[in-house]
Amino acid sequence: MPNHAMYPGTFDPITYGHVDVIERAAAMFDRVTVVVAVNTQKTTLFSQEERRVLAEQSLKHLPNVGVDLYRGLTVDYARTHGITTIIRGVRAISDFEYEFQMALMNRKLEPSVTTIFMMPNERYTFLNSSIVRELARYGVALEEFVPPPVAEALRARYASAS
Repeated sequence: MPNHAMYPGTFDPITYGHVDVIERAAAMFDRVTVVVAVNTQKTTLFSQEERRVLAEQSLKHLPNVGVDLYRGLTVDYARTHGITTIIRGVRAISDFEYEFQMALMNRKLEPSVTTIFMMPNERYTFLNSSIVRELARYGVALEEFVPPPVAEALRARYASAS
């Protein structure tokens, strides 16, 4: 059976920190599925479909990476698709505490699923989607933080909001 991992997240929007983790996961696994999820505790700037398209455009250079949409528990997606590894990016201890709890719950719900924590390159440890959205709102150049299709989409979104 091919070595298949998933990297779930809201990706609102996908950043170079996400891309860095995905690139390294793609080198470790035969196949990686980036799962654009719905988090009921978040209000997103982009629709789930828009986030899928931006992720696909940002990851097209990785032939063994696919993008999918899902509403529901991450562990259910893994179980349904025969995935036994979940990749989670962590930037700081505060990320780890939450992710550790989620990994333990996922293991309780599906013991065959293992979570691997990966840190992005240190140049992206400060970066998150909320910060990128805030920078975009104020017209800051985004090219060093997000792939070009994402920078364009953010500029367009905030230009139409003003």
